[in-house]
Amino acid sequence: MHSVPNHLVWAILMTLFCCLPGGIVALVYASRVDALMSGRQFDAAREASDKARFWCLVSLFTPLLGFAAYLLLIAFGLGLGALSGGY
Repeated sequence: MHSVPNHLVWAILMTLFCCLPGGIVALVYASRVDALMSGRQFDAAREASDKARFWCLVSLFTPLLGFAAYLLLIAFGLGLGALSGGY
């Protein structure tokens, strides 16, 4: 029997702490893995596992990229102060 990780713990953590939409997608795929494994659909389980991992990574890097973009805006003087008219 093959062993396919379901990434459920990571999906839950990404949903709670990083990016809600991507985490929910990761949760959906992670929850399918065990059911597919019990149905002996190993290729489909591997595919669901890979998609769960992908969406966990998307959920992790989305806020990091957003924060980096905001730091760049601040560095160029275009942060929230520019929107409110303050200097």
